[in-house]
Amino acid sequence: MANVTFRASEEYELRLSRLANESPNVITAAIYAGARVIADAIKAALNALPTDKFRYLRNGDKYKGLTEDEKRDLQESFGITPIRKGSDGNWSAKVGFDGYGSTRTPKYPKGVPNQLIARAAESGSTVREKTPFVRTSVNRVKGAAQAAMEEAGEAEIRKIFEP
Repeated sequence: MANVTFRASEEYELRLSRLANESPNVITAAIYAGARVIADAIKAALNALPTDKFRYLRNGDKYKGLTEDEKRDLQESFGITPIRKGSDGNWSAKVGFDGYGSTRTPKYPKGVPNQLIARAAESGSTVREKTPFVRTSVNRVKGAAQAAMEEAGEAEIRKIFEP
């Protein structure tokens, strides 16, 4: 936690007022720092996912990974949303996949949704083996993300309180 010393109560009031005005900047810096740590871990896990060639499956056969196209589509669509303040007063950002893949099908004429591909890889499906990469990445770096958020928040607070 940041430790700051003040000389007079007027100076203290002024700095607290600046902190109140700048609190959205402190919050967004902290959230982006944590989201970056989580996003980097998920990207690394995504890059490490096994690849499999597209083929017609026989009874009981499953894909053991993503196709090269699916993997590339997920890598390109991965990102962090802008930070928003919700109606409940909580600030948040989402880390995930957006858009459609390059593989078009009769069911998905725009392309298969990237979120669907990621979910199938994460949880498995009738034709794909389960390969959790999001959940394991988030659980592995949760502490590091919290530490990065605390460090970024404190750095922003120090900028406000330093003369």
